[in-house]
Amino acid sequence: MLCRLVLSLALLAALAAVAPDQEVGTTTAAPTSTTSTTSADNPLAGRAWGVYRGAAELVWEPYERATGQRKTLLAKIALQPKSKWFGDWISDDTIADKVRDYVATATGGDPEVLVPMTVFRVMPWEQEACTRLPTRAEKASYRRWINRFASALGETHTLMVLQPDGPFARCAPRGSKVPSQLVAWAARTFAALPNTHVYLDAGAADWLHVDDAVQLLVDLGVEHVRGFALNTTHYDATSSQVSYGAEVVAGLAARGLPGKHFVVDTTQNGRPFTHAQWAADPRGRPFDDAATCRTPAGLRCVTLGIPPTADVGSPAWGLPARVRALAAEHVDGFVWTGRPWLHQQSHPFDLARALAVARTTPYQ
Repeated sequence: MLCRLVLSLALLAALAAVAPDQEVGTTTAAPTSTTSTTSADNPLAGRAWGVYRGAAELVWEPYERATGQRKTLLAKIALQPKSKWFGDWISDDTIADKVRDYVATATGGDPEVLVPMTVFRVMPWEQEACTRLPTRAEKASYRRWINRFASALGETHTLMVLQPDGPFARCAPRGSKVPSQLVAWAARTFAALPNTHVYLDAGAADWLHVDDAVQLLVDLGVEHVRGFALNTTHYDATSSQVSYGAEVVAGLAARGLPGKHFVVDTTQNGRPFTHAQWAADPRGRPFDDAATCRTPAGLRCVTLGIPPTADVGSPAWGLPARVRALAAEHVDGFVWTGRPWLHQQSHPFDLARALAVARTTPYQ
């Protein structure tokens, strides 16, 4: 998230021409049933999505303490089913207990509730992944951590986004496949669980060319899982992600891997913009802390997007008819994996950002 891989000039030009989504609709809590705007085999539809209510979600305690209008605004974040990130800040010795506690709280003890989760555990990653490979100890720790995580999940119904900013696997020194192999091993491990639906992070439409995304996903082990995830740390338009993702699905099918599906992160793209558009006018802020919208009419600024849902083809989201049809065919869910209410999408909780993205979202 601290840097972005070099984008092709042709891709940037094409993306800059994409019109933003038509942002309309009303905020809903979560999808609960399969409809005509949802793929018939969608594993994310037909059940409630869990909302974690505890200290492990950094927005929860500020929401509980708040009163009046502030509480109303923070509720737009706190009461939505979000995908908590689990990474190396949780030790090998404690990860199993952390997972079990999180699942218990998010489901309220109901085994039919779906729990959104994000695994961000490969080390080194991001910029450091371009300069060195994991050590023997780091690889052993990764496998131990993943095995304990999987054991704790067991039969939990899980929506899992695996390794955000996946394109960083492509910049390993000397073209090494070690980071990709680690993720692929984790993908197989989680996919072997009976109710865990894994989506490998493939970046975003404004990051990799379609062919590069296809190759990345093949390297990351997409053959073993449900599909892939887009836009986790970017702000690009949902319509762009759906169209791009459909091309990636076609590319995977051409490689002998048909029938893959994907999820699109809509946490922070209520007023979408691409990485190239941000770079042309960064307003003195890093990409991960891009400027929030000041008013609901703001353009190319960070605010909450479509609420989490498996009803991806609904006209309520204001997407063009062609995009709705593609979404109904290929997209399992619009998910909240990004965290625009945190400093640089990471830590700590940023009250000013949280209130800004809640106040200006077009999805009221």
